[in-house]
Amino acid sequence: MTSSADDDAVPQRRGYRKGAERRAQILDEMIRMVAAQGVDASSLRSVADALGITHAALRHYFPSRDDLLLAVYHEHEVRSQADPDRPKSAIGDMRESAVRNRAVPGLVQLYTTLSADAVQEGHPATREFMRERFAGLRAELADLIRADQAAGRIRADLDPVDLASLSIAASDGLQVQWLLDPGAVDGERVLRMLEQIVPRAD
Repeated sequence: MTSSADDDAVPQRRGYRKGAERRAQILDEMIRMVAAQGVDASSLRSVADALGITHAALRHYFPSRDDLLLAVYHEHEVRSQADPDRPKSAIGDMRESAVRNRAVPGLVQLYTTLSADAVQEGHPATREFMRERFAGLRAELADLIRADQAAGRIRADLDPVDLASLSIAASDGLQVQWLLDPGAVDGERVLRMLEQIVPRAD
């Protein structure tokens, strides 16, 4: 005989599953809108209208615009992860990102919007998210640089964290220039040049 506690758990699980499905549906629509139209079109109300739900229902899942933008960026990052088994290099990873990003300028705009929000007052969650992202990315790229140094591909006296920071700065700066003037800037080509001028081991 099934206990009443088990009976109570069934609708709870169904409700959780339905909520997770609705949240995923919202993120799908938001990613589509940002990729196609940019961040300016991605207000909470415009997303709710596109999904045919109320603004209040949307705020149940994402209480603020910052919450929604952060969730969209994180979801996009998860979906666009490269093959973990491929050979990696620090600047090469940034170059591959530049190639992928050319196909979705709206999502590049989302990233630059989050970066800009993070340095302003009133966006504590965005600031913390971007700080953690930069810290994690610096650490990941620094590990790749150390591997390149051990293999003799990069000079051993260069500081791995400094070179990682330079790679990130170059990539982010190129993305802003590309958004403003796509025909004038080829981020992939410039990062390839940076990769070539990093001194190799003697």
